Amino acid sequence: QVQLVESGGGLVQAGGSLRLSCAVSGSIFNINLMGWYRQAPGKQRELVAAITRDGTTNYADSVKARFTISRDNAKNTVYLQMNSLKPEDTAIYYCNMRDGWLRDYWGQGTQVTVSS
Repeated sequence: QVQLVESGGGLVQAGGSLRLSCAVSGSIFNINLMGWYRQAPGKQRELVAAITRDGTTNYADSVKARFTISRDNAKNTVYLQMNSLKPEDTAIYYCNMRDGWLRDYWGQGTQVTVSS
């Protein structure tokens, strides 16, 4: 059974940094797109950042210039470096991977809390 295992969430003060990681437990064929989503209380889940196999990235406007997504294709792992964190970044962050058949896989979520 395939699982996405996330790590790196936690509590940080505004202006601080966190690095999220997401690794595949099991096997996913031909992972094309990897990404991070987040969901704050009372809000819909939203895309934070995504990266294709060839390294093309896409960011939500609210995190541009503060967050950086990267991936290690050999390890089937995706990272999210989050700098200059703000209280409004507080949310549960979910890892997502999409394979060559456009099937989506999701992590269990990791809590990020930014205090003011």
